[in-house]
Amino acid sequence: MIIVKDLAKGFAVPKSGQLTQCKRLDPRLQEGFFNSVQSVSFRVRPGEVLGLLGPNGAGKTTVLRMLSGVLSPDRGSIEINGRHWHQHPERMRRQIGFLSASTSLYERFSVEENLIYFGQLYGLSRAQIANRIHTLSDQLELASFLQRKVVELSLGMKQRAGIARAVIHQPEVIVLDEPTTGLDIMSAQAVLDFILSQKQRNRPVIFSTHKLEEVSLLCDRIAVVMLGRCVFEGSLTEFAGSRDPGALRQAFVACQQRISRSVGRTRGAA
Repeated sequence: MIIVKDLAKGFAVPKSGQLTQCKRLDPRLQEGFFNSVQSVSFRVRPGEVLGLLGPNGAGKTTVLRMLSGVLSPDRGSIEINGRHWHQHPERMRRQIGFLSASTSLYERFSVEENLIYFGQLYGLSRAQIANRIHTLSDQLELASFLQRKVVELSLGMKQRAGIARAVIHQPEVIVLDEPTTGLDIMSAQAVLDFILSQKQRNRPVIFSTHKLEEVSLLCDRIAVVMLGRCVFEGSLTEFAGSRDPGALRQAFVACQQRISRSVGRTRGAA
């Protein structure tokens, strides 16, 4: 069980004259700080897939980076299987497999060399690494390019190799930040199949996406983040009345319009 409660994270920003127009108008900008995440809470049970939804700039990536340990929250708590992040930070990092746009591979190494290297960093034995590479090659269709250098790979191949690198240590929780963005159909399908395989292995998966077809296919529940706040957490049918991507899109747009009107009224009152 993953319990995320009331997460918040702010960042110091330059003088307002140097900000984009969008950020200058964002209500999260207050007294020299941009409060990227103001209050986000959700739960994920074993074997569940949670979709983290929201417009660009809503704070989704900041939430995922706090969950993975890349960032420390200013407020709130993260609990995984009864253990709290702040009490066991190093142990918790080993329990999470995190893939983001900044997850790196050594480009002059082959895919296999990368997986061996990161497996060793996690303390896996040679036999364990070999077994994991074999398993992940099947799950992510890596076999045809395991021996190729990362610099030679297509975006889709790199993404699949990046996921393998993120989960080489068999983490208890998998966190993916927009894992299919920019991928071709076959590479995207390999990623989606991998997520489903983790669900079948009773692992919780949290992933952010703008593709509501993926949400419809994969997710048991969703958390919707807008302006740094979780404005909905629950099942797809509770949110949109069905799992249909069209219904999800309409519900999402309606939700965003309500938030925009609320912000407008607040500005008007001020």
